[in-house]
Amino acid sequence: MRHAKKRLIVASLLATSLAAGLAGCATGGSTGTDGKNGELTLWTHNGGNTEELAAIQAIVDGYNESQNKTTVKVQAFPQASYNDSVVAAAASGKLPCIVDIDGPNVPNWAWAKYLTPLDLSVDLDENLPSTLGVWNGDTYSVGYYDVALAMFARKSVLEDAGIRVATIDEPWTKDEFSDALAALKAEGKWDNPLDIGTADVGEWYPYAFSPFLQSFGGDLMNRDDFQSADGVLNGPEALEWAEWMQSLADDGYVAAKSGADSSLDLQNNVTAIQYGGSWAASAHAEAIGDDLAVMPSVDLGDGVKVGGGSWQWGVTTGCADPEAAMDYLSYSLSPENIAAVSVATGTIPATEAAAALVPGFEEGGNLAIFREFSQKFAVLRPETPAYPFIATEFTKATQDILNGGDPQQSLDSAVKAIDANITSNGGYTQK
Repeated sequence: MRHAKKRLIVASLLATSLAAGLAGCATGGSTGTDGKNGELTLWTHNGGNTEELAAIQAIVDGYNESQNKTTVKVQAFPQASYNDSVVAAAASGKLPCIVDIDGPNVPNWAWAKYLTPLDLSVDLDENLPSTLGVWNGDTYSVGYYDVALAMFARKSVLEDAGIRVATIDEPWTKDEFSDALAALKAEGKWDNPLDIGTADVGEWYPYAFSPFLQSFGGDLMNRDDFQSADGVLNGPEALEWAEWMQSLADDGYVAAKSGADSSLDLQNNVTAIQYGGSWAASAHAEAIGDDLAVMPSVDLGDGVKVGGGSWQWGVTTGCADPEAAMDYLSYSLSPENIAAVSVATGTIPATEAAAALVPGFEEGGNLAIFREFSQKFAVLRPETPAYPFIATEFTKATQDILNGGDPQQSLDSAVKAIDANITSNGGYTQK
């Protein structure tokens, strides 16, 4: 399921481009031609993902056959070029009617008035909250799925080291986790017993590591007004997180730059514990079998936290027939359609009705635990147009910390840059 990891990387590239292209230039949207004459275009980043693209095409084909007023056409981009295509089209007022976008970047698009609030004929209350893109009280996007973070290990490896298997009701505590890593390190079987994916770049860092920060009681920014990161990204709790992250590398528990494929390293017994995504579960189960332990992340003091929000769909302000675009999105959100995408991607279905149709995600299924993780532990990345910039600065700071930089200085530098960006963009208030 490595395509899910690639989605995170592409999201970062898109975020960086958007932050550069949109900063300080929110507009009133644009009048496009897409949607006229009964045809509208859907853009997706899945050009390099055969399974998900086929599932999306099947939904489009079903909609086109279901009525004779509108024809939806799919335009798929390779992941590497999708961000450039979207940014260029937005700048020239030539966005299509329907676009996919990574969830945490939705507020940036809404602030720039490239997206219009959704007006659908289906009830979104059944959706996992993390599958909805909300800003300023309006819902701008909806997704078919989410993903969740977990700790994966072999039960036998944990048992041999005297480590209990963590559960949803009793996750590992910080001290228990530290003792577990020390015990595994002492066995001498693994250079680094824990793999947290430090070789990944871009969106993986805020997606995977800000939940650790939040579990310590810090955050990426103040969420009361989204105007500053001061005090939460560089306060005492954040400093404790940074020192803990640095100690993982200093003590040899994690590599400052891990292997290229964390999932394969666990399957090949190169590492003892992997902190990874739900998209790896099926491959792990196939390789490890009944010996696989799927556990929640660690409670570092303020409860278990995992990242929430993945790719979603929105309607652009330039769409000449937004009513038709909303009709398509409403059609696409049937349990059967959501289930089909979930099967193709190995992701968590957005609704219970869809989950009941996906083998493993039904109640009591071997994958249902990930939906529980998402329901109970998911924290959205800050719902602010500043998020793309925040993500970049957080990634820089975390990399500095893992590589031995002064934790407080790294955090203070990130806060200074983030607050300056927010100020220079007028607080990212709606224009």
